[in-house]
Amino acid sequence: MINQQPVTQVLKWLLTTTKGGNTRAQILNALKQKPQNTNQLATYLKKSYKTISHHITILKKYKLISSIGGTYGTTYFLSQSMEENYHIVQEITNNKKPIKIMQK
Repeated sequence: MINQQPVTQVLKWLLTTTKGGNTRAQILNALKQKPQNTNQLATYLKKSYKTISHHITILKKYKLISSIGGTYGTTYFLSQSMEENYHIVQEITNNKKPIKIMQK
């Protein structure tokens, strides 16, 4: 079982106190809806490919997302840990007004 305190702290730090937290929250929300590759995320979120790629690297570093596939067209999805703790993302983003999650 994952210790909830560190997961909560990491998510709060990544989504609210660091530059790019809004974009990372949007990526997690988009991947919760369906797995996507970097280009699909960039198009959906109306951000540059380079920006999405940067945030994907950060989210992978903290094991919040997983991937499958080769270099081009690698598909990303929420890690099992993130799926189990997604409610924390919702709590954080609902309590922090500057973070706006794009809804389809």
